[in-house]
Amino acid sequence: MQREQIAKTESLFRNVNERIAEASERFDSDEAQFLCECAHADCAERLEVRLEEYEEVREDGTTFLLNPDHIEPEVERVVSRRGGYAIVRKVDDAVARIARQLNPRANPSPS
Repeated sequence: MQREQIAKTESLFRNVNERIAEASERFDSDEAQFLCECAHADCAERLEVRLEEYEEVREDGTTFLLNPDHIEPEVERVVSRRGGYAIVRKVDDAVARIARQLNPRANPSPS
């Protein structure tokens, strides 16, 4: 899989998860079922994550939530393993750069 496509696919899942987090916050939920933010476009795996932990992941534009079995070791490294999911950081320079560019929190859309 090409590195650019990995970054774009994972960023797409991250954008969907941003909407899930917003909806969960509106309903005063402490946790939500987020999509696995892996490089596989056909992945539909759900990860149960506390909103507080999700916010920690979103503080860095190069970190993502993944099923631990979906890690792409050539582009990312595990920084933490938690109940049923892993937090990974992009270590490939090109993938990290694209992930930062596509980070919705770094480039908020106008309201």
